Amino acid sequence: MNRFTNPLQAELQPDRKTWRLLAPFSYLDPDHGLIEVPTGFTTDFASIRIVRTLAVIGLGLSLLLSLSPWAWLSYAAYVVGLACLALYAAVAGYGHGPAAIHDWIYKTGMLPRGNGDHVIFNALRSEGVARWRAWIFWTGVRIGGSRRYIG
Repeated sequence: MNRFTNPLQAELQPDRKTWRLLAPFSYLDPDHGLIEVPTGFTTDFASIRIVRTLAVIGLGLSLLLSLSPWAWLSYAAYVVGLACLALYAAVAGYGHGPAAIHDWIYKTGMLPRGNGDHVIFNALRSEGVARWRAWIFWTGVRIGGSRRYIG
């Protein structure tokens, strides 16, 4: 059941990293009620650029280290790069609406952090995202979200 009460409308900002909402966006969470994000709120959607950057660094290092006498370092960098690339591919392009809701919760502190992280999982599932992919998102915000939470 889709619990988003209106479609997500956003435009890419000149920095090419953030998006600004053109209309209010809301989600009816089964546990926390209606969460409304106002027009003008800026979001980066899912903050996964770091995973892509780590993939590029790992794969680049594997090429550089392949010229060194420490071949095992090249293989290790290759494995890390491929793992990051696979993780990025698994989540890129999914969950823009749930990520905008989650960013709003984090920016306002309207819910405790754990509850906000539960909301993104619920929102992803209600959007039709597979459970395993929603779990990857949830794990990512639990691991990397603490520095962005205003609470």
